[in-house]
Amino acid sequence: MPGRAGLRADDRIPFLICWSWARKGECPLGPSRAFTRHHGSSVGSAPPPGKHGQLFQSISVAEAIQRHRQNLAEWFIRLPREEHQFGPTFALDAVHVDPVIRESTADELLHPSVELALEHQPPQPGLPTLALSQLFDPDACGRRVQTVVLYGTVGTGKSTLVRKMVLDWCHRRLPTFELIIPFSCEDLSSLGPAPASLCQLVAQRNMALKEVLPLMAAAGPRLLFVLHGLEHLNLDFQLAGTGLCSDPEEPKAPAAVIVNLLRKYMLPEASILVTTRPSAISRIPSKYVGRYGEICGFSDTNLQKLYFQLRLNQPDCGNSAGGAGVLATSAQRDNLVQMLSQNLEGHHQIAAACFLPSYCWLVCATLHFLHTPTPGGQTLTSIYTSFLRLNFSGEMLDSTDPSRVSLMAYAARTLGKLAHKGVTSRKTYFSEEDVRGCLEAGIKTEKEFQLLHVFRRDALRFFLAPCVEPGHPGTYVFTVPAMQEYLAALYIVLGLHKTTLQRVSKDVAELMGRVGEDVSLVLGIVAKLLPLRVLPVLFNLLKVVPRVFGHVMGKSREAVAQAMVLEMFREEDYYNDDVLDQMGASILGVEGPRRHPDEPPEDEVFELFPMFVGGLLSAHNRAVLAQLGCPIKNLDVLENTQAIKKKLGKQGRQVLPPSELLDYLFFHYEFQNQGFSAEVLSSLRQLNLAGVRMTPLKCTVVAAVLSRGKHTLDEVNLASCQLDPAGLHTLKPVLLRARKLGLQLNSLGPEACRNLRDLLLHDQCQITTLRLSNNPLTAAGAALLVEGLAGNTSLTHLSLLHTGLGDKGLELLAAQLDHSQQLQELNVAYNGAGDTAALALAKAARRHPSLELLHLYFNELSSEGRQVLRDLGGTAEGGARVVTSLTEGTAVSEYWSVILSEVQRNLNSWDQARVQRHLELLLRDLEDSRGATLNPWRKAQMLRVEGEVKALLEQLGGSGS
Repeated sequence: MPGRAGLRADDRIPFLICWSWARKGECPLGPSRAFTRHHGSSVGSAPPPGKHGQLFQSISVAEAIQRHRQNLAEWFIRLPREEHQFGPTFALDAVHVDPVIRESTADELLHPSVELALEHQPPQPGLPTLALSQLFDPDACGRRVQTVVLYGTVGTGKSTLVRKMVLDWCHRRLPTFELIIPFSCEDLSSLGPAPASLCQLVAQRNMALKEVLPLMAAAGPRLLFVLHGLEHLNLDFQLAGTGLCSDPEEPKAPAAVIVNLLRKYMLPEASILVTTRPSAISRIPSKYVGRYGEICGFSDTNLQKLYFQLRLNQPDCGNSAGGAGVLATSAQRDNLVQMLSQNLEGHHQIAAACFLPSYCWLVCATLHFLHTPTPGGQTLTSIYTSFLRLNFSGEMLDSTDPSRVSLMAYAARTLGKLAHKGVTSRKTYFSEEDVRGCLEAGIKTEKEFQLLHVFRRDALRFFLAPCVEPGHPGTYVFTVPAMQEYLAALYIVLGLHKTTLQRVSKDVAELMGRVGEDVSLVLGIVAKLLPLRVLPVLFNLLKVVPRVFGHVMGKSREAVAQAMVLEMFREEDYYNDDVLDQMGASILGVEGPRRHPDEPPEDEVFELFPMFVGGLLSAHNRAVLAQLGCPIKNLDVLENTQAIKKKLGKQGRQVLPPSELLDYLFFHYEFQNQGFSAEVLSSLRQLNLAGVRMTPLKCTVVAAVLSRGKHTLDEVNLASCQLDPAGLHTLKPVLLRARKLGLQLNSLGPEACRNLRDLLLHDQCQITTLRLSNNPLTAAGAALLVEGLAGNTSLTHLSLLHTGLGDKGLELLAAQLDHSQQLQELNVAYNGAGDTAALALAKAARRHPSLELLHLYFNELSSEGRQVLRDLGGTAEGGARVVTSLTEGTAVSEYWSVILSEVQRNLNSWDQARVQRHLELLLRDLEDSRGATLNPWRKAQMLRVEGEVKALLEQLGGSGS
């Protein structure tokens, strides 16, 4: 298959890892993992009655089967690469939940619905269901069932179900069968028509069974063949096409061997389990099938809840894949599960999406991405691309069709068009006519209709779901909202969005490029024989045409880049949360993004679309897409990148609100092109993310995007970002480049001061202004900060306003202040310090060679203490000015507006009773100073400031009189 050569063996088939490779040597099985049993199990099923007992009694045969169990267990227990993000010891065994299996009949399968709406409806309640242990039970007429066909659309859990059944047998929890021999039909199809006997096929893939092969015929129903993925095989049950063969040792084409197994002509007593997509069910005549079972996924919401509870509460979900840092406490994980369960109970669209177990995995992977330290290089785009690789793995849409169209490429061309139309027209709800219009566009031949029929039966439900939200009856939505934006981006990046002129331009340019040299050679010869004046004109025209049409294609790429950039910088989205918070809200069911007051209520937001466009251009995602049959040419990537850079260079210089700035940085993170980002972001001078909740992921995004830049950042504002010490550590490369650093209102405690000390002591630190106000640093934190101040050479302004320093903290600063020779301003207001500590610090400030201003207002100072500090500040010798009040003698302090603006800004977060008491003291000082002066100008100034203080007191509910 195209694009499959580069996959590792254990990455090719999700959960049901390709068992087809021979495994040599013994690998101890070890203690069996404890499977969690839910909704049916193969455990406890008794051996079928009859003449077949324990057949493999000899010691050598028993040992061979034990080695076979060990080899299968080791192979099937391996995790796909995508599961490694959940932790180093994460085990799928502990989180398995059986999907619902509904028994169906041949008559039902012979008349499949052709209506789009019916194809999307989940199974109706009340229909008979099957547990794994009941698959080979006698049918309603009491007949023994030998062949079971399980079918389901993409994403319903076929591979996971078979994997679990095989591992049950490996761990002796499936006593019904003495021997299980699994086959991958994809592997068998790769062999082509080369003849091989059944014994050869088994021995090549299961070396340990060589001694058992002669006994297969006598095993009867206790021998189970598992044929996974029958859609990969083109079977012909007509005798003219596939002759009869009963000898397991006679070489035949692999498809012929499988046909005779299913005919029950070869090993007629053996049991057979087949899994397939719905479109391939008819390849086995119904007379050879004892039971049909439809795998319906998690049609019961309780199964969805159970899946989330088991997976998200795994111990390894508390650690990053690299072991660096703790994700969340058990209580935080429980809270995530509870919020998700409540959203499912509300019958929201997420419950319709999680009808497919694959989307339950995607929800867990997305939550893990949003709430854990992110492994290096993992992006949201890579999660979605890997999700598609897990489910499609480069499969062909129809193995019987000679065109061998990739299933994913077909989805990108058809549903990508629908998704792109929705993004451009700002809609997420689609009528049946909308869907049919995109699916059936351009279909003219019978083969094309057949491919569409296969796609609708096998994969359409994977991408589209019926809308269950009120107000939109009879419409469809993409299974999860982000999938629409991903497919729209893929449609753009693959170059599928073209006007008629662009398509003609491309065809003509390629045609002229191919024949240009030959025609030019002919015209050159003719020109020598016949001196016609028109020939040079034709000759030059051949050279011009490709350039003209190439220019048309270039304009197309610029238009795409322009549309993407405009979507990224829409002013209507400025009032939204950042895209990462929006994703979390949509999954957990919390309140959605805020809307602009003038925005129409039904306007949709597609802020992930430009992120996915950038992400799909990254090298990793292009490699995975190539495996899916959706290759992106390097030249196209280069030209698209240049077009995007050109547009971003114009739009990216504007000042963005904090949430939109984070989205802009997230686009660069998804792009994973450090050289591109460093060049485009070289004009960024202010990083204002105030108010953005900086989760571990967001800290990683900002650090990854900006850490490679070399230019200085004039200001980094991270106020009210819920930062913690781990976030400071992650952001350290960015913080080192900041001139002004704002970390106010982040609940940073003494442990964060270790990071701040290391930051200040770093030889590349450029910070001149550090604002740490409204953080509970305490005296313990101050002890660490003074160590950083002693070795720092850049800091000139430090704000420790309302940081809980107390007397001890101010005394530490007073003792070590002279070691910071370049400090010019120090704010330790509102720290609960008394007269002694405040006076000690004031004296140290007066002696300091460079300190110009010391803020001590709102501390617990007595009237006498304030007077001593005023007198100290009024002495003739030089030194720092000490600000303790709104007045300086009989005049208004020039810093009165600074003091009151700080109070106003923090009025709701500070202790209001304490603030009210301090404001009343300031008001009395103003009144006393006003009474002590005869200067009318000073009286007027004081009356104005008194009015400001009284207004603040009224806001607090105090007396303004």
